[in-house]
Amino acid sequence: MSRIGLAPIAVPSGVEIKINGSEVEVKGSKGTQTVVLPEPITAAVEDGEIKVARPDENRKNRALHGLSRSLINNAVVGVSEGYTIKMEIFGVGYRVQLKGKNLEFALGYSHPVLIEAPEGITFAVDGATKLSVSGINKQQVGQIAANIRRLRKDDPYKGKGIRYDGEQIRRKVGKTGK
Repeated sequence: MSRIGLAPIAVPSGVEIKINGSEVEVKGSKGTQTVVLPEPITAAVEDGEIKVARPDENRKNRALHGLSRSLINNAVVGVSEGYTIKMEIFGVGYRVQLKGKNLEFALGYSHPVLIEAPEGITFAVDGATKLSVSGINKQQVGQIAANIRRLRKDDPYKGKGIRYDGEQIRRKVGKTGK
């Protein structure tokens, strides 16, 4: 039994839901998202809530049931509130600048690193060492943030690199000299 799939999704005011067969279109103040449901899963709007159903208790259908419900919920939250991931840069000479819609990083390489903003993603820079990635698609926002973090992962010895806001890194002790 999928506990996640059984929970109904509350639709906030200002969000429209259209269900066309296996497509669920979610419109809100921030934009529009479409979620394609897998084959056996169905969705229906009842009393201001979205209910996701499956045909039987097959193991695969139970897994798809919970997944579909989560994807629709992420779309509803995305078009009503949006998603934001905040990041920080640590290290001497490491900084970020906003160039138009894109980000330009100075991360100790011989060249600046440019990250282009895909459609639906916006970047904001606060000072030279703080940035945020925002958008309506949770998966896309998380993937772009992970790609930025991968540019210069945290060094466990010196603590330099890019990390998520509030993330704690495990520091290691360097070797002792004689």
